[in-house]
Amino acid sequence: MSDYGRPLQFGYFLVPDAGDPVIEHARLADRLGLDLIGVQDHPYQRRYLDTWTLLSVIAAVTERVTVFPDVANLPLRQPAVLAKSAASLDLLSGGRVELGLGAGGFWDAIEAYGGPRRTKGAAIDALGEAISVIRQIWSGERNRRFEGEHYRLRGAQAGPSPAHGIGIWLGVGGPKGLALAGRAADGWLPSSPWAPPERLPELHARIDEAAVEAGRKPSDLRRVYNINGAIGPDRPASQWVAELTDLAVGFGMDSFVFWAEGDQERQLHLFAEEVVPEVRRQVALEREA
Repeated sequence: MSDYGRPLQFGYFLVPDAGDPVIEHARLADRLGLDLIGVQDHPYQRRYLDTWTLLSVIAAVTERVTVFPDVANLPLRQPAVLAKSAASLDLLSGGRVELGLGAGGFWDAIEAYGGPRRTKGAAIDALGEAISVIRQIWSGERNRRFEGEHYRLRGAQAGPSPAHGIGIWLGVGGPKGLALAGRAADGWLPSSPWAPPERLPELHARIDEAAVEAGRKPSDLRRVYNINGAIGPDRPASQWVAELTDLAVGFGMDSFVFWAEGDQERQLHLFAEEVVPEVRRQVALEREA
């Protein structure tokens, strides 16, 4: 595995627990200069705030950080309306939205909220259809039509178009999902608990093969990594720097979304002030060499 050479990004994985000071944490991430805030989307979790509502408030009270669902729960988010939501927030925030998409997985909980229960294959097929629907809605063109097994458009009036080309990043790990990412997505969004570093080469390879078959370059896709853990005595900042540098130049990842354990404010400061600048420096040196 090699370095795809894309610019580095660093972000914060914000857990939307209604009992936490989530807006203060988001503002801190913005002040500390992080590039991204990702929010998981599990509407059936009773203690969690709604993800799109939270992302909208975060965008309103921050100045520079980009927000995205990490990842949007597609079975509970109708894609045409999801596209409208993303485009609207992108316009209102001055182009600070990306779209993480997931096929779904907690089917009992999804069904409890009125969503469809899908097999793995059907879920990926629906995800592919959703990408087509979303891009049509973002086109801003009239009389949009799409006929799929799961979704359809029948003379839809699309628009408004987003302020910038919103990236669609897929949180997928199976062969069909990875191939879909390579063919049709703008990025791949795995999490370290289910896609540890030792698995990344095989997963990248499936994406890259599909990208090449579709006439794309593997470097066209951003590789965004949710990384879980704590910066502290057992895993100091220097170790995080070494690990993230290796993930960038040796394992092809270019964006790191910190899923912090423990004291969120302290962890954010350590990540933004002691890890991020040094990773940027070391990656720049290795790329120059």
